Order: sequence, then C-alpha cells, then structure tokens
Amino acid sequence: MTNNLVTLAKECPGLQVTITLGDLIEANTMLIADTKKELEQLVTDQNTETYPSREKVMEMLGVSQSTLWRWQKAGYLVPLNVGGKRRYRMSDVRRILEGDAQEGVVV
Repeated sequence: MTNNLVTLAKECPGLQVTITLGDLIEANTMLIADTKKELEQLVTDQNTETYPSREKVMEMLGVSQSTLWRWQKAGYLVPLNVGGKRRYRMSDVRRILEGDAQEGVVV
C-alpha cells in the first residue's frame, strides 16, 4: 500500500488528499514501528561477528596478501586459524574500513 501511495505521489504531485487525524496518527505509528524494526535488524546484523576469508578481506580492504602479512606482524590485523584456515574478525576489518587505525602502526 505504501508503494502505491509513493507511486501516486510521483505521478500526481499536485493531488490533494483528505485524511482523518486518526488515520494520520495510525499511519505515522506504523511508519515508526517499521523504521524501528529495520534499525533493530541493522544493529543486530552489525553486532553479529562473522569471519571472512583472507581473499575476501583483501578484496574488501583493497590490499595484497603481503600487506595482510605485514599487518599481522605489526599486530594491526591478526587472523584466527579456524579449521586450518586463516580467517579474520569482521569487527576488525570494519574498524579498519572506518579509519580507526591504531597509532604507531605503519600500514
């Protein structure tokens, strides 16, 4: 229904609509509830730790394997060994993407 209203608003920008105060309050309450639900899901998704592979981390950060090796030696981005495979904490990768680098570490 919301998509229909948006489409109608785009097609007929000068259209005037009469709505009762109760309907307006109900629509706003639904909009707030939907937005809250989406934001809660976003926060939950961000707080869930994942462990991407070395290849995925290199792709996300735009760096080479030798850069990951140097970062590991410097303690800047230390991998975990999971089932014999090298994995990285997504929270650590996100920290780097957000520019929250440790001081004194040459990257």
